[in-house]
Amino acid sequence: MARDHDNFADWLAPHLPMLHRTARAFAAPADQHDLLQELSLALWKARPRLDEADVAGAFAYRVAHNAALTWRRGETRRRLRGAAIEAELLMRDAGTDPQEALLARLYAAIRKLEPIERSLILLSLDGISYAEIARLHGLTETNVGARLTRIRQRVSKLVEGSGDGV
Repeated sequence: MARDHDNFADWLAPHLPMLHRTARAFAAPADQHDLLQELSLALWKARPRLDEADVAGAFAYRVAHNAALTWRRGETRRRLRGAAIEAELLMRDAGTDPQEALLARLYAAIRKLEPIERSLILLSLDGISYAEIARLHGLTETNVGARLTRIRQRVSKLVEGSGDGV
């Protein structure tokens, strides 16, 4: 059992930054740690299904994003509870570091997107090609590009605070 855990930990290490970004984009600050655990557990359960033909990174993205989308479906109750906490954290952070405040507003805007849009923008921010994003979501590259253009515009408006956008 320890050997399996060590192998999984070694396998998971390069994917941790992606998991953290996914958790930050899909969950409010108070819930990010819980979602990160859910994503790690999903990868632990799914790893035996990793086919040799699969690229480990693409597999990890697919499992993590599907787990985040599933987790988000149960988010309605948590969203009501977390809205007040998030507003308080944003107000408190706004006076400290401008870059951190901007990053907090960016992730708050991303959390307002629909789950599929959130997944698309996150993959794009991670530098994943349109072709790979299209393959992961069963879309065409053209559709991915068009959606991402609209998503970026909406996120910009939300970050700037000039529109409701959602």
